[in-house]
Amino acid sequence: MSLTARESLDNPRVADAGLARELLYRMKRIRMVEEAIAERYPEGKMRCPTHLSIGQEAVSAAVGMALRAGDFAVSGHRAHGHYLGKGGDLKKMIAEIYGKATGCSGGKGGSMHLIDRDVGFMGSTAIVASTIPVGVGLGLSIRLRGGDQISTVFLGDGAVEEGVFFESANFAALKKLPVLFVCENNFYSVYSPMRVRQPPGRSIHAMVGSLGVPSESGDGNDVVDVYTRVRSAVEEIRNGAGPRFFEFTTYRWREHCGPNFDNDIGYRSQDEFLSWKSKDPIERLEGQLVGTGALGKEDIGRMEADIRHEVEQAFAFAESSPFPSADETFTHLYKD
Repeated sequence: MSLTARESLDNPRVADAGLARELLYRMKRIRMVEEAIAERYPEGKMRCPTHLSIGQEAVSAAVGMALRAGDFAVSGHRAHGHYLGKGGDLKKMIAEIYGKATGCSGGKGGSMHLIDRDVGFMGSTAIVASTIPVGVGLGLSIRLRGGDQISTVFLGDGAVEEGVFFESANFAALKKLPVLFVCENNFYSVYSPMRVRQPPGRSIHAMVGSLGVPSESGDGNDVVDVYTRVRSAVEEIRNGAGPRFFEFTTYRWREHCGPNFDNDIGYRSQDEFLSWKSKDPIERLEGQLVGTGALGKEDIGRMEADIRHEVEQAFAFAESSPFPSADETFTHLYKD
């Protein structure tokens, strides 16, 4: 069902509709995986906190498609979509959330600590902004070794309030490092809206632009536009132009941490949620493809069936995998 990014770009017969179908597939895959996590979470077998990106799939799908397998990427606590978008192994991700030895972090990291060096996903972490300097350091390693890899740093709007972000962005600009910063602005840091965290009238991308990093903003629910913008920036970075920063507005549907909805606890309204839900990036693209005849209902049904089968296999793999042995307790530490 799924076209590779290179097939989509090189075959003129699928250059537009084929690209859009691939982006739709990738978004649906991320959402169906996370919906399955939300559905099964109450079983008590996933014994770690989990931060879902349902509603925000467009950025993960588009950026992941614009990157190569050999490029680096790092992320924060809401990393499932970034990991899958970058090519991470679904079975290993679900096994990791189940705490199993076959997980991508050996069952020690859980939902917020994913790593898959085979596809250049160099880690996510629970501490806000803590992987930003790691991503910039990876950019420096590329510069020192040579080559046209890039390092992508996924971050949220709250991360730009941390001092390490400014230090990292300044260093990336100073050294013209091959770093792509991708900020998903979903307007909330846990339960705190922008108005209580940043001064009125501030534009994140304009602020970052003043640091010497070329920056722009976009609609994070328009997956084709996100892909087009990012792909162009990626080519510039590969050609030695230095870092680039994107601020994409989007919105998470579920609670900050967990599988449920939290529109009733006072920090955001049901009306606001419904307004953003009406901008669903998946429905938006699917409607366009169906409306133009590029995709039929039968095609969508097959696409979803394929994904559903893959998801079921991933959970079966996680369920049947062993837990790490006691001998693994003190491995992979900084000190013996």
